[in-house]
Amino acid sequence: MMDRKLRFGMIGGGRGAFIGAVHRIAARMDGQAELVAGALSSDPDRSRASAIDLLISPQRAYGTYEELVEVERRMPADERLDFVVIVTPNHRHFAPAKLLLEAGFNVVVDKPIALSLSEAIELRALARATRKIVALTHNYIGNAMVKEARALVADGALGTVRRVIVEYLQGWLATNLEQTGHRQATWRTDPNRSGPSGCLTDIGTHAEHLARYVTGLRTVELCAELTSFVPGRRLDDDGTVLLRFEGGAKGVLQASQISVGEDNCLAIRVYGTTAGLEWSQERPEELVLKYPDRPRQMWRRGQDYLSGEAKRVSRIPAGHPEGYLEAFGNVYREAFRGIIAEVRGQPIPSDLDFPTIEDGVAGLRFVEAAVASARAGASWVALPKE
Repeated sequence: MMDRKLRFGMIGGGRGAFIGAVHRIAARMDGQAELVAGALSSDPDRSRASAIDLLISPQRAYGTYEELVEVERRMPADERLDFVVIVTPNHRHFAPAKLLLEAGFNVVVDKPIALSLSEAIELRALARATRKIVALTHNYIGNAMVKEARALVADGALGTVRRVIVEYLQGWLATNLEQTGHRQATWRTDPNRSGPSGCLTDIGTHAEHLARYVTGLRTVELCAELTSFVPGRRLDDDGTVLLRFEGGAKGVLQASQISVGEDNCLAIRVYGTTAGLEWSQERPEELVLKYPDRPRQMWRRGQDYLSGEAKRVSRIPAGHPEGYLEAFGNVYREAFRGIIAEVRGQPIPSDLDFPTIEDGVAGLRFVEAAVASARAGASWVALPKE
């Protein structure tokens, strides 16, 4: 443990930003870190004003991320930042992450790790060379019952996995919202800021990571159909991907932002030779176990019958709801174990459980393979093993 709080800075996440506030709550949830610096907007004046809102010292309220890195890297050891959080649109992940790693900072990045696979691979090489912690906030795997699902699959409670169905359905982009000036819609539907895919990059990567995390299986081939339903939209707002996993399991991944009436429906079903399971982000404290010869079981967070992994991330007793923010906080808490070790010059623990740069590379490899498949008329595309 540290004898002080971790000091962190933030790039992006200023006035009017949704995800920046979420990260600040999650990072400070366990009292282990404090925000002391920021370049909170691409507009220098807005950036500094946002820092004042958050009670950041004017001396550490920066107009640009370049200024933040240049000044903070020269700070004495007892004042220097321990890590920096990047919560900008996709196209502004790579450059600050690269600069921060080169300057010797640990980094937390909102997903995706970068705009393209080539950028992600370059960041991975830099992270390996500098031996800095890079955490990627696929926050949903911080849920206790996702940990339980993973433990059950790993322990063989389902037998051999045969089929995986994972979906992430939203309805907020069912109309041409980007034409109204809506900030979130505008950049997420812009190829220059979102990347080669819209919906699949934005939420499909969460689904892909959830399936890989719970099952432990790597996708070896995929076949994708991506659609832009809303007239004039340049990127996909709906997609279906057939998956072939190592070991012979098959899967289906659905990602949609035009599914009218859906709020934030991330869900997974895994079927093995002896049992199945089901989890939904909108009911995060419940895990359904399914059997061929007995009634279904509803397992709930906070109970003594759960695995050690699930118990370890449960923050409050059963009956007191936990969900999105707590899961986000769990990802940060686990990343902090690595950051604290790095800051103290100690060996990085081998049992860390948070999404890393490797997950960032895998996510963008999935996206680029799916885009290639869709452009080739939904042909099968292989994902090479590294």
